[in-house]
Amino acid sequence: MTAATPLSTRPFEDSSDSLLRFAMRLDATLSGALGLFVAVLADALAALTGLSSVAEFSGGAALVLCGLAVFGLAASPDLRRAGIAIIVGNIVLTVAVLVVLAVGALPLTQTGVAALLATGGYFALMGYLQYLGVRRLPA
Repeated sequence: MTAATPLSTRPFEDSSDSLLRFAMRLDATLSGALGLFVAVLADALAALTGLSSVAEFSGGAALVLCGLAVFGLAASPDLRRAGIAIIVGNIVLTVAVLVVLAVGALPLTQTGVAALLATGGYFALMGYLQYLGVRRLPA
């Protein structure tokens, strides 16, 4: 008969990566939920934003897939590298939103511009929370 040894766990308050894991899981959950919302209501949102329903559905599906990927990365043992990758992704998405709005590359209505600005703000906020979590990690 073999004996199984329990895994040693640190108390939650001693964990230095809890903020980063929380921020990554929050990002994944909210991105997935928003993506499902956009994908289900693609036709209705297309009339409001000025984009096609295919573009709305594709954006929603991309958010769901990215949310799943971030959930997987949040369970990574090397959390610093995964966290930095997600932060860089959020920065790139924030800048992309601003560039698209500045150039006027999409035929957006005023509601579409507001929604895109809110999305860019969401990416920036999640990137900032994850940045705070990475800074808390021991060097």
